[in-house]
Amino acid sequence: MEPDIRVSTIVQPHEDPKKVILSVRNIFPDWSPTNEVGKRSFPHEGSADVLFGNSQSLDKFLEAISEQRILDTALDAMTLDMEGGNLTDFSISRQAALVGKISFSLDERTTGGTIEISIRGEDIDHWIEDITWHQGRSSIPRRAGDDLSMSEDGTPSEWFDKRGRPTIGEED
Repeated sequence: MEPDIRVSTIVQPHEDPKKVILSVRNIFPDWSPTNEVGKRSFPHEGSADVLFGNSQSLDKFLEAISEQRILDTALDAMTLDMEGGNLTDFSISRQAALVGKISFSLDERTTGGTIEISIRGEDIDHWIEDITWHQGRSSIPRRAGDDLSMSEDGTPSEWFDKRGRPTIGEED
């Protein structure tokens, strides 16, 4: 069963809606917002507009995280706000997406805005582990929310002490 993928972003009054939509479609090519934001003239006196819609696939997203070699980071960032193993929400930088890159946003203020992704389905935690799997996990197994996960502020777990000795698998 494929998960339900919902994608949204906010178009601020100073932003060009076409570029915002292009940014999202660079990562989710089939995304089509349910509402339209017309061309704006500068200065725009209106308020921010929320664009939202569904995507059928994470293929382009997965291709980007694989090419960037950030599969473990993706596992951590995508499961940081997991709810019960069946729903997860995470954000990526819209500015990075404009050039086809993935940069996970962990704080509230991201230059250039964010793309909010919500994935719902049965056993999403295991599904994310599977889609972010790589050969290195044969040596160092990883799971959603394990002791090797980054902290909520994005600080990585240290796998080596100050002398370069591995800390993985040591008893506390």
